[in-house]
Amino acid sequence: MARGYRHVSADSHFEAPPDFWRHRIPEQYRDRASRRIRLPNGHDGLQREGRPLVYGGTSFYGGRPPEEFNPAIIDFDNTPGCGSAEQRLREQDQDGVDAEVLYALEIRNPAIRDRDAFTGIIHHFNEFMAEEYCAVDPERLIGVGILPNRGVEDDIAELEHCKRLGFKAAWLATYPSGRGFPSAEDDRLWAAALDLDMPLTVHTSFPTKVGTRETPLFNYSQEPPGERRPPTDFVQRLARQGPYHSGSVEASQMVVAGIFDRFPRLRIYWAENNVGWLPYFYEQIDHEYTTNRFWAERQMGLPRLKRLPSEYLREHAYWGFFEDHVGVRLRHDVGVDRMMWGSDFPHIVTRWPRSMQLLDSQMQGVPADERHRMVAANAVDFFRL
Repeated sequence: MARGYRHVSADSHFEAPPDFWRHRIPEQYRDRASRRIRLPNGHDGLQREGRPLVYGGTSFYGGRPPEEFNPAIIDFDNTPGCGSAEQRLREQDQDGVDAEVLYALEIRNPAIRDRDAFTGIIHHFNEFMAEEYCAVDPERLIGVGILPNRGVEDDIAELEHCKRLGFKAAWLATYPSGRGFPSAEDDRLWAAALDLDMPLTVHTSFPTKVGTRETPLFNYSQEPPGERRPPTDFVQRLARQGPYHSGSVEASQMVVAGIFDRFPRLRIYWAENNVGWLPYFYEQIDHEYTTNRFWAERQMGLPRLKRLPSEYLREHAYWGFFEDHVGVRLRHDVGVDRMMWGSDFPHIVTRWPRSMQLLDSQMQGVPADERHRMVAANAVDFFRL
């Protein structure tokens, strides 16, 4: 903690136009990468392979007053948070933030089906992010490396590449195998991340369907046929106790899969989910597990866990929050050492350039040492800053 970080946003976003990084993409893939186009109305559009034209969205809020924001407009040149690295540092100073952990969510376009093009764009964007953008001030611009998540071999190769580039973490958009549930081959990626000392993070959640008998959230070792199949999915019963698309699905899957038993040093950070729901979630998944584990063991071949689900998550899961007065009040039930504040700049929940006022409001009555842990020290520890 040599720099003396006071406020670290553990969830912010890179939203600069593709013009900034397209030159790093090899010519044979460049036409497959996103491009900025000028619309007849004078604003910007994003053209992405296999997807409708993007002409707006809440990712380009940039701290505008709610009364003025128009989600049907993209204006890169005049939106805070969408400019150069030098501009970003000035915006951090305006907000009282010492550093930001930056997710480039729009770079990973699953609509690109060609494996070489998909992985090539990610590979070379990672180089741009590390060698050009974050290199302007790597202590303040903390890029998160992107993994392709279409196969463990590709993920390990890109994880090693990200480590060489100096990234502080890597982003999982789904399980390394590319499936919507954990599998045995994923273990190679968990092991590689630990060997490389590379933290792993999930941004909100993986794309997933709500688990049912027809779309299970787990690859069970045995599946009773026909009418003998239970009319419910075991992992779904745990995950539904928390908000879907807020990390509850992956957290439940990872626990039931025994990942944290096999890799006791593994830690995962779920960014931008808020935390007020977690004490209830922890209580209820333990209840669901103790009630349902017997039939799941008999009929689905599910191995018995060594500990209660909440015990794994209290040790292995970190959670991001942005504006969550309830979560801060329940911080001891969540775990003060497992909470990380993020501004989400320039997305729509940001309060830039007034993040300090928001934090002061949330942190009323919170001791200084606990506040520091949630707004800086946990991020410093997790990302090895």
